[in-house]
Amino acid sequence: MKTALIGLMQSGKSTILSAVSGKPLHSGIEIVEEIVPVPDERLDWLTGLYQPKKTVHATIDCLDVPGFSFGDDAGRAAARRLIGQIRNLDMFVMVLRAFGDDADPVRDFSLLHTELLLADLELVATRVERLQKEMHKPSKDQSRQKTELEVQLKLQAALEAEQPVRSVIKSADEFALIKSLGLLTIKPFMVVVNVAEDRLGDEFNFAGVIDKHFNAITMCATLESELAQMDSESRKTFMSEYGITIPAAVNFVRSCYCALGLISFLTVGKDEVRAWTIHKGTAALDAAGEVHSDIKRGFIRAETMHYDDLKALGDEKAVKAAGKVRLEGKTYIVQDGDIINFRFNI
Repeated sequence: MKTALIGLMQSGKSTILSAVSGKPLHSGIEIVEEIVPVPDERLDWLTGLYQPKKTVHATIDCLDVPGFSFGDDAGRAAARRLIGQIRNLDMFVMVLRAFGDDADPVRDFSLLHTELLLADLELVATRVERLQKEMHKPSKDQSRQKTELEVQLKLQAALEAEQPVRSVIKSADEFALIKSLGLLTIKPFMVVVNVAEDRLGDEFNFAGVIDKHFNAITMCATLESELAQMDSESRKTFMSEYGITIPAAVNFVRSCYCALGLISFLTVGKDEVRAWTIHKGTAALDAAGEVHSDIKRGFIRAETMHYDDLKALGDEKAVKAAGKVRLEGKTYIVQDGDIINFRFNI
């Protein structure tokens, strides 16, 4: 899964990427991608229990997109080119600056969101024009074109009213018709308000601006970047001095994972303890395919226990004795924190 950090120039996106990835700051003049592990204390505990040869966290690909500037035609053109390069990503994180005398994160959010709406409107309007022309030509696809045109006209009306695509697309069939366009305002979004150290406790009123589809968090990117570069002992001391219990960078990654509708199931053993990324609602058969296609092909059962039961009871033997191990079939919906041993035969 890939998510892009977007925002106006000097909003602190590159510093946030450094904070969540632990990598040094980069120049920010081109799109930079880092693979970021998803923090998961369950893996830490399981590693202590099984002492595996390796531990593998779930990951998210984070892209830092150069800052947008909408002050003139050249800036808008550059921003549109960048937006075109990230249309097919899975999620966007909107970084808003809340440091400096002229900072106004609510204003910046409105500006960015408007530009995304306009970028979508341009694509939809072009598609509507093309469909209207095609409708006058005999074609075996005319029925599908008519259906798509109805959906696109609905999108056009919503975008002209400054409403995002997600507000009008209600079914999987409608989504399938428009998926190829890569519309921005149907994707999951998250907002990060980047504050100065002395404003960590500030609250920002986005009422009427950010709707229920946006999760908003606050972090000091500079502080979190410094924290990420420290060794473990220095980090503990630093966090204690600032009264930090969980780094905001950890909250950031977890919030992205949640916004994408992702969960983790776990596999354990002496060779490896690993978190596997799946969408909520994934069946056991498809989860097996994430581990290996042969396991999916020869699937028999998913021997399943939950992390919470294992931790509470101490070991697998105690979990089995308590009757907490289940044999699940292909259609079982995997839950976050399930520890699964797939039985298969090929």
